[in-house]
Amino acid sequence: MTSILSLSGVTKRFGGLTAVSDVTFDVPEGAIYSVIGPNGAGKTTLFNLVSALFAPSDGEIVFDGHALHRASTHQLVDFGIGRTFQNLAIFGHATVVQNLLVGLHHTLKANPFTAALFWGPARNEEIRARKQVEKIIDFLEIEHLRDTPVGLLSYGLQKRVELGRALATGPRLLLLDEMVSGMNSEETEDIARFILDIREELGVTVVMVEHDMGIVMDISDRVAVLNHGALIGEGTPAEISANEAVIQAYLGKN
Repeated sequence: MTSILSLSGVTKRFGGLTAVSDVTFDVPEGAIYSVIGPNGAGKTTLFNLVSALFAPSDGEIVFDGHALHRASTHQLVDFGIGRTFQNLAIFGHATVVQNLLVGLHHTLKANPFTAALFWGPARNEEIRARKQVEKIIDFLEIEHLRDTPVGLLSYGLQKRVELGRALATGPRLLLLDEMVSGMNSEETEDIARFILDIREELGVTVVMVEHDMGIVMDISDRVAVLNHGALIGEGTPAEISANEAVIQAYLGKN
């Protein structure tokens, strides 16, 4: 299977602390790929490296031919990478529609003059953007909330809006950071279903950092396990469940 994201010898040092140490793995195109590990294992640091929030000390990160280890964060949306964050980054006073439109901002090319007059290309761009937003609203089953300020929604629905905004960027690779953290079981099941649909219906590769082992083992194609910044296991959920090093470091014995 073709790899869409490859990490090779990725290391990140902060002074004398090595947060990520010589991590190598490949994410197959079209896969749901999870990164797990104990608190402080280096998962978020690894995600931030893939997101080009900072550069690795050593190693290479390549997405679809693009060298992410030499890229700037603002380039990722043009490469086809979208991301959600563990801590919500939504506009609470804006409506669901307005929040989703933010994800399409990079596609709008009208200059300030035509945008102010709202004619010609600017009007056509706005119509196309709103049509795309309506598709996402329908996909995520939040039609009844489209004009609601996001700050009034439950935590689970706010996370769903953030997921929609990431989808609005039109990604080929979607990075999900602790997507179901703080959700109840019903909300978690909804997100799991949406992630599967994102892969199956939209053809988007998903990489997620996650603590909820239920969703990891239920929907992941492959799993990478970090401990103290190092990769201690990689494989299918069944292989990871039987990996003695992973059991000792993270999963524990039943």
